[in-house]
Amino acid sequence: MSSPDSYFLDQNTLFCISRRWHLRQLVAVSSLILLAAWAGKSTVAQAQLLQTVAVTTTPAIVVPVVPVVPTGDNYGIQSTQTFEQWRAGFRKEALAAGVNPSLFDRAFADITPDMSVIRADRSQPEFSRPVWEYLDGALSAPRVRKGQMLLKQYANTLAAIEQRYGVDRRVLVAIWGMESNFGSFQGTKSVIRSLATLAYEGRRQGFAQAQLLAALQILQHGDIPPDKMLGSWAGAMGQTQFIPTTYSNVAVDFDGDGRRDIWGSPVDVLASIAHYLQISGWQKSQSWGFEVELPNAFNYSLADGEIRKSVAEWKQLGVKLPNGVSVPRGYEQLSAALLLPAGYRGPGFLILDNFRAAFKYNNSTSYTLAANLLSERFTGAGLIASEWPKDEQQLNRSQRVELQTLLSRHNYDSGNADGIIGTNTRKAIRAAQQSFGLPADGYPTPEFLDALRNR
Repeated sequence: MSSPDSYFLDQNTLFCISRRWHLRQLVAVSSLILLAAWAGKSTVAQAQLLQTVAVTTTPAIVVPVVPVVPTGDNYGIQSTQTFEQWRAGFRKEALAAGVNPSLFDRAFADITPDMSVIRADRSQPEFSRPVWEYLDGALSAPRVRKGQMLLKQYANTLAAIEQRYGVDRRVLVAIWGMESNFGSFQGTKSVIRSLATLAYEGRRQGFAQAQLLAALQILQHGDIPPDKMLGSWAGAMGQTQFIPTTYSNVAVDFDGDGRRDIWGSPVDVLASIAHYLQISGWQKSQSWGFEVELPNAFNYSLADGEIRKSVAEWKQLGVKLPNGVSVPRGYEQLSAALLLPAGYRGPGFLILDNFRAAFKYNNSTSYTLAANLLSERFTGAGLIASEWPKDEQQLNRSQRVELQTLLSRHNYDSGNADGIIGTNTRKAIRAAQQSFGLPADGYPTPEFLDALRNR
């Protein structure tokens, strides 16, 4: 996947077979770059995050055919040196960067490559999950009840965090729930072993070594012992699922115990999430957006993240809130984009700056929509009025690759045929839909794929 194709990359939907907490660390940099472009200009917060959340994405597959996904023993180590040789070389680099030799040796004691990390790094599921199914799980009644309870339990702490960082407390609790189910699932893999495996294996060497060095520096600072530094296969840690470089620059010690403890301190967890959103551009006392209805014969090509208009301008185009509800006071001049996560047949949303801030936490429209809706469910709101097109079949990965290949064959540049429906692919779909006389919502369907096959 190429970076320009990642604005509407919905990792939560695409990689539903993997656990959701694997994803942010693999796509953060491309999402932040594109969100800066989406906003029309870079902000100080965006520039800071581009430096601090340094993560790479999966290299693009530049072939116009369905790629073969390796299985079983085909997931072999590709390095030209032994793990011991790599470790010795990295040890020199770490010590030169100020890591204590004894700490390095203690952290790497009995560390060997983890083949499950390599398998996870290289695999893509064949089937994706539609957004409505993802939302059903993310907005489950038990999660809503748990969040409501925690809002009461940590009311005083959340008030202090809200005062310091200006981020809505309900959004903080919602992201906490989305990231680790309020701390109950943080990942079970050794972060040092996972990152060492990725650094040794070679595909993500630059990323993994930077994260590994940051992880060692965290250990040296005393925030967490090596055996407690657990997380995902790609190195996301704790209840916030921060990668080490993000932790180093964003995590805060809000409870004052001298440690930035995103593993065991809910106070530090909530404050660290708030700090991340603050420097991502969160606007105090503003909503993330709202559901809207579109008029008949609407120009669906406007549902593009790069097209932003004031709420008043969207109203002039016939966009309105459901059930005759008025736009909130003071929102007429706010800049918004139109989001159709399931195409023109599904619900629509006008998304504001705070949606973009939350999007930076996890590069997924489904995740961001779910987190914001969950924050509203805590108060009994957040219900979607329109129906989802649940009768619509989802394309599998092979079909998505075929669609991209056919688009390029018909001179609609969709980028690399990697099976990931991102910004470039959606633009190509819109262009083809317009030429075919179809609603140009940029949404891939079996009917559209058939139309391409018959051209």
